Amino acid sequence: MADDNWLKGDRARLQTLDKITARISTLDVPIGLTTRFGTLELYVHSCNYRPPDHPPDHAALLEIRSVDYDGRVTEMPIFSGWMFASSPAISGLEHPVYDITVLSCNS
Repeated sequence: MADDNWLKGDRARLQTLDKITARISTLDVPIGLTTRFGTLELYVHSCNYRPPDHPPDHAALLEIRSVDYDGRVTEMPIFSGWMFASSPAISGLEHPVYDITVLSCNS
């Protein structure tokens, strides 16, 4: 994030959707820790948010990998990049079973 008008959060709040069961849940993922959701492994590198005197937005730098049936994690991420809460369609996970969006960054 090139703009200095972003504050750093210590965890990302993500909304998850299982497209098969239509179940929606919320995950709080600490920065620097790996979390499992279904057959996905989520890692949050950074989560930033706008200060109160700016237009609201939250952005998380995520790396998402697939977990095989035998528990092995794929080497190549299926998603690696920034996701924005205000514009989830700009950069999102394309997966046949799961959908993940950023809700907020928390301190």
